[in-house]
Amino acid sequence: MPQHGTADRRPWIAVVQGFIGSTMILFGSFGVGWIANGSPMVRNPMVIVLRTEGAGVLISTTLLTLGAMLLLRSWLRLGQHLRNWEAGSLGTVVAAVAAWGAPLFVAVPIFSRDVYAYAGQGRLMAEGLNPYTTGISALSNWFMLGTDPSWAENRTPYGPLFLWLSRGVVAVTGGQPDISVLFFRGLACVGVVLCVIYVPKLAALHGVDGARALWISVANPLFLISFIASAHNDALMLGLAVAGTYFAATRRGLLGVVLVTASIAVKPITIVLLPFIGLLWAGTSAGWGRRFLFWAGTGSLSLLLLWLMGIAHQLGLGWTWALTDTTPGYTGYSPSGFGGQMVELAANAVGLDGLAVSEGFRTVLTAVSILIAAWLVLFGDRSKVVRRMGLAFAAVVLLAPIIQPWYILWFLPFLAVTGMRNNWQIKACYVAVAFFVVFGAQDQLFVWNFVQLPVQTRVLSTAVALAGVVYLLVLDVHTRKLLNSRESDFAPVTLR
Repeated sequence: MPQHGTADRRPWIAVVQGFIGSTMILFGSFGVGWIANGSPMVRNPMVIVLRTEGAGVLISTTLLTLGAMLLLRSWLRLGQHLRNWEAGSLGTVVAAVAAWGAPLFVAVPIFSRDVYAYAGQGRLMAEGLNPYTTGISALSNWFMLGTDPSWAENRTPYGPLFLWLSRGVVAVTGGQPDISVLFFRGLACVGVVLCVIYVPKLAALHGVDGARALWISVANPLFLISFIASAHNDALMLGLAVAGTYFAATRRGLLGVVLVTASIAVKPITIVLLPFIGLLWAGTSAGWGRRFLFWAGTGSLSLLLLWLMGIAHQLGLGWTWALTDTTPGYTGYSPSGFGGQMVELAANAVGLDGLAVSEGFRTVLTAVSILIAAWLVLFGDRSKVVRRMGLAFAAVVLLAPIIQPWYILWFLPFLAVTGMRNNWQIKACYVAVAFFVVFGAQDQLFVWNFVQLPVQTRVLSTAVALAGVVYLLVLDVHTRKLLNSRESDFAPVTLR
């Protein structure tokens, strides 16, 4: 322990280590990140070596994966160093977010290449085409701009506000892929900044330490990689939702509705939050009549704003398809996906149609998630509306057939600001973040087909990541305490 009256500088060691980890990710991304075929970077001699020589690809894979694991460890160690959450902790966490995010801002897109689809949808808008009815394959030379072929015929699932923002990016950049990525990262960072500002404020309303809430929800490596390096528009969606929730919780309901509606207009999934915004606007003492009145007012105002956003370019309410049409398939690690597989095997074993039974199982889980969300809207502690909101959002996400790694970030801030205890709750957060960081590192690596490798990059990345996990769980005398002890290495958290 530091001497009385002296500053504990150990948190800054974790900040520096995290910066090193992010820088490793940056350099690794040039070898195995997603670069558009039409990018000038593909003609850079160093990039050519990293992407066409076996040694370059393997070194890049190792750097990226090790960097992600070092960033994960730095996040865990920062939380341990700041376990008492004393004065100055918030500044340290904000500094960590900035230091760890800076290298990722200029990295080649990793873990996902959706950002290139954003540019393609902006081009559709620029050419007078409707992204709600037309796929990116309608564009000339679309494949050279980095878009995943799975987007070729797909309608966009995004809201009208984000389509107009995409149109603006294309207008400024001319559709040049590398510059467009930086602009979309700028939009994502608006969401990151909104979270940095309003997560601590929202936590303070619930008697929770803002620095700890920010460390859990924003400083974690999955958030930084997904929302800065990958430039997912979910960052802007979430930032607007968190800010809107704060204003609604502080009796500025009109502004809250406008901001959450803007969030819906980026990505419609946050429509789940709208009834809770109505509850916050109505106030904790509202009776059923007042609640229904404010629900009606909230829904009508939000729908009006969304309709107005869709008038130009004749977008209308085309975004609603993303809520009414189910995306086919499932992810094997989701409860719905894995559970459905087990149900299918069991049904086949007794002579039933396993596929039909598993589809019915997933449909039931989706219906259950909607019922849970509806129950939480109607019932519960009136002083814990934001907590109920976070739980409802979590139910909708976790019981869906498809869970992308960054989906857990949608509800994590709402749980963090209302209090995550130092028991199974924070440990579940560690496990989820670590799992998706490891999964993302090996799942989205780009390698040319003609490159000869002694070992597949996915195998190498998985091996490096698992070795990192073993180190954190078994060998590291500091981080192994986090899961192996009955309580984590933090001071108790007081919740109201």
